[in-house]
Amino acid sequence: MFRREVERTTRVAIQTLVAPVVSAALYIFIFGTVIGTRIEEFAPGISYIEFVFPGVLMLSIINASFASASSSLYFMRFTRGIEEVLIAPFAYLEMLIGFVGGAIMRALMVAVLILIVGYGFGAVSLINPTAFFLYTAAIAAIFAMLGIITALWAEGFEQLQSLNTFVITPLTYLGGIFYSITFLPDLAATITRYNPFFYFADGIRSSMIGYSEANTTVGLIVTVGLVVVLGIIVTRLFQKGWKIRV
Repeated sequence: MFRREVERTTRVAIQTLVAPVVSAALYIFIFGTVIGTRIEEFAPGISYIEFVFPGVLMLSIINASFASASSSLYFMRFTRGIEEVLIAPFAYLEMLIGFVGGAIMRALMVAVLILIVGYGFGAVSLINPTAFFLYTAAIAAIFAMLGIITALWAEGFEQLQSLNTFVITPLTYLGGIFYSITFLPDLAATITRYNPFFYFADGIRSSMIGYSEANTTVGLIVTVGLVVVLGIIVTRLFQKGWKIRV
């Protein structure tokens, strides 16, 4: 299953790998080069392009992992391909690993390509590569599992996109990707701290440039906790055969 998911990603590389890199390059150019040059120093020793780049990278990771898992399972449901998986000697945990592992691999490939683009703009620092890849994998796993849940629930392509449109995108942009939480009024800053996307972006940012605005311990608890909870939920849904057994 893992090999199948990775091969599916590479077969349509223009859509799965090139498109997010082009989008990220435009974000970096607009927010980093155009707007960033008007901001002399965003934080002590940190330029605006260095601050915003991890958030742009996180956006691409989220979109890549969510799209990978949701589209794969959704089309397997409606083409009856899921029946082949169900009759194969897979454990439910192995099904989870196959879908989520493929999504993580796609997200990591996208992340590496965007890092290469970022080097071209002079926006990339990688202070802690291990933490960076662990955060990337964890965030990709979270949104892959959200993609699986959405694909099980959706009865049409419009519903498949609804979570991304009405939940993920708004919370992403309100999670401190393009601005510092220190710019916000106290009430808005407090609300932002209840947004898990704030901790996702801050974790990647701290691993790249060593600058953090969130409580690292809280961020780790939120990230690891969501991986575990969503993993249990998805495994249980597979066990129950919700929307995948007639």
